[in-house]
Amino acid sequence: MSSPSDTATGCPFGHGAAAAPAGHHGYEPFDMKDPFPSYAELREEQPVMFDERINYYVVTRYDDIKAVFDDWETFSSENAQAPVRERGPEAKQIMADGGFTAYSGLSARVPPEHTRIRTVVQKAFTPRRYKQLEPAIRENVVTRLEAMLARPDGRGDMVRDLAYDIPTITILTLIGADTSKIDTYKRWSDSRAAMTWGDLSDSEQVPHAHNLVEYWQECLQLVSSAHAEGGDSLTADLVAAQRDGAEISDHEIASVLYSLLFAGHETTTTLISNCVRVLMAHPDQWQQVVADPKLVPKAIDEILRYSGSIVGWRRKALKAATVGGVDIPEGAGLLLLMGSANRDSSRFDDGEEFDITRGNAREHLSFGFGIHYCLGNMLAKLQAKICLEEIARLAPHLQLDAPEDIGFRKNLSFRVPETVPVTWEA
Repeated sequence: MSSPSDTATGCPFGHGAAAAPAGHHGYEPFDMKDPFPSYAELREEQPVMFDERINYYVVTRYDDIKAVFDDWETFSSENAQAPVRERGPEAKQIMADGGFTAYSGLSARVPPEHTRIRTVVQKAFTPRRYKQLEPAIRENVVTRLEAMLARPDGRGDMVRDLAYDIPTITILTLIGADTSKIDTYKRWSDSRAAMTWGDLSDSEQVPHAHNLVEYWQECLQLVSSAHAEGGDSLTADLVAAQRDGAEISDHEIASVLYSLLFAGHETTTTLISNCVRVLMAHPDQWQQVVADPKLVPKAIDEILRYSGSIVGWRRKALKAATVGGVDIPEGAGLLLLMGSANRDSSRFDDGEEFDITRGNAREHLSFGFGIHYCLGNMLAKLQAKICLEEIARLAPHLQLDAPEDIGFRKNLSFRVPETVPVTWEA
């Protein structure tokens, strides 16, 4: 089975489809250290810019991005999972030999296929499942926080000590996978991110190609096991729905797992990391949360607005259109910078400022908008909420250590802090 996701190069039209801009206003597509000044300059000077380095129209204003998300008939999601850089011949051969036929679960599918599969999957994402998971999530958070705080040196890393494990255990439990394989799933997820949104040479792609083959075979095996053994998991629910007549194939279920085993923890790991990183960088607001934990949900929405896990997502123009006064040719790719839209002062007063009391923070676009709005948003926010509540209870005086040294992985779409070092009075 081939698809835009496994075969597309990410270069949706040739050089020369639009004139190169006079400048990029400081914007570097793969640099996530601090992209926000360049976002602000683009919003002001060139809100829709064709970037010949990646062959995408880069869109930065809130109203333009929301309108593109909302018009799925003009702006298709079919390139959302396409590799930004074409896969080299060796990587392609490894994946072909390994039977890699994975396709997007939902984010790169279009109606009516998207509608059909989402209807089935949405029924498995029930409040009952979240309630079942919540006590275990809280227990896992407390266990890891207490272990970190017991160290005599008073130093920790909130990525490694908390955010790395919690969402991975949660999503593996949800789908009925082996929770002892956290590092394996993380390795596979890192490879998926690198191969899809990274800027790798042909030789750099090779080990990641092997990982993607293993990852896909695991997804197929999970579906096979659910058929044979049943169980109480989202995978078993999808298999049961199929048996009851729901229109979803084994390959589609495996593709949903392929997506969930990445999106279900990677972005939540980043969200939890950012919750700590951003709040600790604003100690006055962190102390407001400590004093009144009811502020936690508002703080999470403001963090999603101010520093979301995903700062850019892609669409393809199925016909000629106009965005922000710029003509977009048929077949063109668009990179929608939600990280810029979320700071647009036309929607958010003083958008560059962090304010947990902001009244309209929930209007952020970090979960997308329209028919592809993130299905797992409630589970992600639940985990972040539990983490912040328990940090406020167990470590209210936690402090960020050397925030200027925090590095961010290079890729087109995800702004992932590599560490979030913290200190406390031991």
